Amino acid sequence: MKKLFFILACILFNIVLHAQQNDTSYKKKVLETSELDVLFSYYNQDGQNAAVTGGEGTEKLTDATSTLVLRIPLNVDDVLTVDVGLSAYTSASSSNVNPLDGTNPNVSPFDASSGESRKDLLAYFNPTYQHNSTDRNSTWSANAYISNEYDYFSIGFGGSYAKLFNERNTEISISCRVFLDKWNSQYPIELRQGFFDDRVTGTGSYTPNFSEFIDENRNTYSVSLSFSQILTKKLQGSLFVDLVSQNGLLSTPFQRVYFGDVNNFFIDDFQLADDIERLPDSRFKIPVGGRLNYYLNDVIVLRSYYRFYYDNWGITSHTANIEAPIKFNDKFTLYPSYRYYTQTAADYFYAKEDALSTFDFYTSDYDLSAYQANQLGFGVQYKDIFNNARIFFFGLKTIDLRYSYYNRSDGLNASIFTLGTTFILD
Repeated sequence: MKKLFFILACILFNIVLHAQQNDTSYKKKVLETSELDVLFSYYNQDGQNAAVTGGEGTEKLTDATSTLVLRIPLNVDDVLTVDVGLSAYTSASSSNVNPLDGTNPNVSPFDASSGESRKDLLAYFNPTYQHNSTDRNSTWSANAYISNEYDYFSIGFGGSYAKLFNERNTEISISCRVFLDKWNSQYPIELRQGFFDDRVTGTGSYTPNFSEFIDENRNTYSVSLSFSQILTKKLQGSLFVDLVSQNGLLSTPFQRVYFGDVNNFFIDDFQLADDIERLPDSRFKIPVGGRLNYYLNDVIVLRSYYRFYYDNWGITSHTANIEAPIKFNDKFTLYPSYRYYTQTAADYFYAKEDALSTFDFYTSDYDLSAYQANQLGFGVQYKDIFNNARIFFFGLKTIDLRYSYYNRSDGLNASIFTLGTTFILD
């Protein structure tokens, strides 16, 4: 992977040199030199309400993500950004899509299977072209996106436009994005055609009323509007609203559901599915929010954020966040932060065996349940003003190290470590 990223960087470096050689304008560039962000994150979670096993079972998961973001000044007005990344995860929950493919002689929803379904790899590629007007008061951009993992493929595209006016104290912007996705549905092992296991126990015969999805496409369309205003020398605020429409297969094919009006069947301690998650094939979301940043003094800036969310599945939520960067000197800044979140349950959420087989829609995914969450974060940034440190032909600009602890009222907790470095090309 490192070799691939290095080759990519070399190719893009040649593009930069070519663009710079053909630039005869003396106008100040939007981006003076190429910049490379190298990002790494590690995520670890645990809980006892896995949707894969019908709302009860281990939620242990680890995810490691590596990302490269290269920004290239093509000329004085235009910038090309290339964002590529790989995300590899190991999940005890998803391993139980097929709990029978491991080496453990006794299967349980609270134990991970050692089979292949426990891990996956996501790769994505996201280029963006940005053009700035001569007076620097307007900017438009166009972007594309493609990603792939074992059971999901996504392709997207979009664009944005931003305008500064009122002596650059006011900014309005609009952006639009489209994602055209396709599932490669992976169903729980017991619901697949030809399944048989002589260890099944229960009253009667295990004959679930199950049918596969016919249409595996999912489309998402979004429009975002924002307004930003410098209110005083020390106060800046912004407002935003998003309109998001989704249609197609919005259910997750491998998430089990257990009904309260049918007999239970088991293999050891593992309960076999009565069906999978069934959700409507359309969803409309409206997040509305704002930011308010206050320059307290040369040391501390207060950054606040609030968002209200509504969708037609019955979920409403509130998010509040505050961050207070503390600048110790020209090189070091600390970033303490706190985030609070609360939401109501979706109309179609049911705990294990609360749903009935006569219902049209049902899920036991606790992401769609009612809960509250708290997140505490702390970070530190080092800025190399003179770019003294170097790697290859890049000079170090910044290093960011952050840690967050996330805790949810349903018992899910997680830790997130992120490391980011920015280099510039002299």
